[in-house]
Amino acid sequence: VQLQASGGGSVQAGGSLRLSCAASGGTFSRYNMGWFRQAPGKEREFVVRISYSGGSTYCADSVKGRFTISRDNAKNTVFLQMNSLKPEDTAVYYCAAAIARTLITKRAGYDYWGQGTLVTVSS
Repeated sequence: VQLQASGGGSVQAGGSLRLSCAASGGTFSRYNMGWFRQAPGKEREFVVRISYSGGSTYCADSVKGRFTISRDNAKNTVFLQMNSLKPEDTAVYYCAAAIARTLITKRAGYDYWGQGTLVTVSS
């Protein structure tokens, strides 16, 4: 599976961005999808995850109530709607695909990764 993330950019604090991740080369509806992010000098961290059907989601406490993940299996795409952005949300955002339903907050739980898209939030 190949993943292509897009939609990153620069925004002021309090603003919104919508990231997209397009999948190709596999059966998208089989994969649980996640978003991770990596800020400069920090480890890559889990942000949010959606099940293969879209029926369940799980997110990190740091983004709860602000970020929403969704997917369109007909278009092989997963989305990350980010609202009320904060400077601490600045990072490269990566989408990832997982067959298994375990380790959903861990990098090791994902089988395929996109190239990342940069989000910069200024104060």
